[in-house]
Amino acid sequence: MKIFILAIGKTRGVEAEWVAEYQKRLGATIAVQEFAAPKSLPPAETQKNEAQLLLKAIPAKAFVVVLDERGKDMGSRDFAAKLGAWQGGGNDIVFIIGGADGVTDKIRARADFMLSFGRLTWPHRLVRVMVLEQIYRARQIIAGHPYHRD
Repeated sequence: MKIFILAIGKTRGVEAEWVAEYQKRLGATIAVQEFAAPKSLPPAETQKNEAQLLLKAIPAKAFVVVLDERGKDMGSRDFAAKLGAWQGGGNDIVFIIGGADGVTDKIRARADFMLSFGRLTWPHRLVRVMVLEQIYRARQIIAGHPYHRD
């Protein structure tokens, strides 16, 4: 079982450093794949192209979690419980992070779970780091490690 983060846009600068740090902490069980669609198109067309790239990259039988403002907002312990249950299913887990205009209804329809990091709007490059940190935190919670403090 592997966790994939499929994201639109390329991280750079400090976000890229943070992504690398969490990938190092999580080891070979996590992969971050970045995609880019032409930006010269109207936003709706760009979003559609991004959706095609993301959908094509989802491994067969994967459990898909879409990051979306309409998703479920939860605390770290609740997320850890969900991640533990998803991992118990034995399939790969895919987290999808859309581009600046979000994800399409087609992506939402593919989701097995929709997750929100609150009602605030976050830069998609920063969300990548936030997802990695929460996966790391969840694993520490599951392992009973004192990393997480309530």
